[in-house]
Amino acid sequence: MKPFLALIFLLLLATPAAQAQDDELAKIKEQELEEVREKISTLKASMDKSAASRDRVTGELQSAEVQISEKRIRLKELERERDYSAKRKAELDARIDQREAELATESRELAEQVRAVYMSGGQERFRLMLSQRDPATLGRLLSYYRYFNDYRAANIDIVNGHITELATLSSQIAAEEARLASLARERYAELGQLNAAQEERRSLLATVQGRLANESKEIEKLAAQEKDLARLIDELTSILSDYPISSEDPFSAHKGRLTWPVAGTLLHDFGQPRASDRLKWNGVVLAAPRGREVRAIYHGRVVFSDWLAGLGLLVIVEHGEGYMTLYGYNETTMKNTGDWVAPGDVIATVGDSGGQARSALYFEIRHDAAPLNPREWITRRPGN
Repeated sequence: MKPFLALIFLLLLATPAAQAQDDELAKIKEQELEEVREKISTLKASMDKSAASRDRVTGELQSAEVQISEKRIRLKELERERDYSAKRKAELDARIDQREAELATESRELAEQVRAVYMSGGQERFRLMLSQRDPATLGRLLSYYRYFNDYRAANIDIVNGHITELATLSSQIAAEEARLASLARERYAELGQLNAAQEERRSLLATVQGRLANESKEIEKLAAQEKDLARLIDELTSILSDYPISSEDPFSAHKGRLTWPVAGTLLHDFGQPRASDRLKWNGVVLAAPRGREVRAIYHGRVVFSDWLAGLGLLVIVEHGEGYMTLYGYNETTMKNTGDWVAPGDVIATVGDSGGQARSALYFEIRHDAAPLNPREWITRRPGN
């Protein structure tokens, strides 16, 4: 037994040490994540400055579309809060109806008890004690009256409890009604700000389209945006080289068996000409209704979740082995830089950011910064 006890003792000593080691690893990981975020934030600021110096309207479009995204997210939060508050109020209303019914029943029973006492005469117990009845009979009658009085007192306590609870429920309902009214006012204000931001975006898009009336200028702009994306991918690859993703089930093993990030209609295919033969699509564009959920196609880490000229609100997920997937034109983004995602996780919603004319999803797969044909990797429709 002694070796066994010694082993138990050593295990007990090792547990705090293992816990301390796990805590230290967690701190290191969090510090690494913060370093990655800071580097990517610095990179984004540099790219914004470069884009603004090239085109002031692009910076204004970014500001308007980011504001629209924030307002839409806030409106969805308000709707969730409103639905919860309305459900809570309905539950309170149901409880108050139930308590009022119980109070009415208990009140009727109490009234019947009081009426019975009155009809029997208020001095009944006193007269019984002075009567010449048999002591045993007298004892039973007195016990009966004691039981009757106890029951009546308990009934009064129940009635008082219902009255108190009704007062509390009424107060809670009033609070929920005030909360609903406040949410309605806030939602109205958010809608007003959203409409203003959308009007500003429409005006900016008209300016942009007017400038791009000349085909050479449009090609020049698209080439600059493609250069910005290439720079972003290169810089991200460099930053993330110090923080590699390792997986027992690598991304490359799933070629031809992945699921499309959204159900939509193909607008532009990989390799098709874009404005001229000199520029080609590096991904696919899938037309889909605004607000439809965009899902990650595989395990990975979000390395970019921000606005980029030409692609609007963009989410980039790193999958390890040098593979990345890009999801652009989004209305809102649901993940932040550093978040881990699994296949099917919602990472964004379909939109028309980046100055697009219609709602759609732009999707790319890259390996070591080179674009790959998504059709060679993805064959499954969403929901299958």
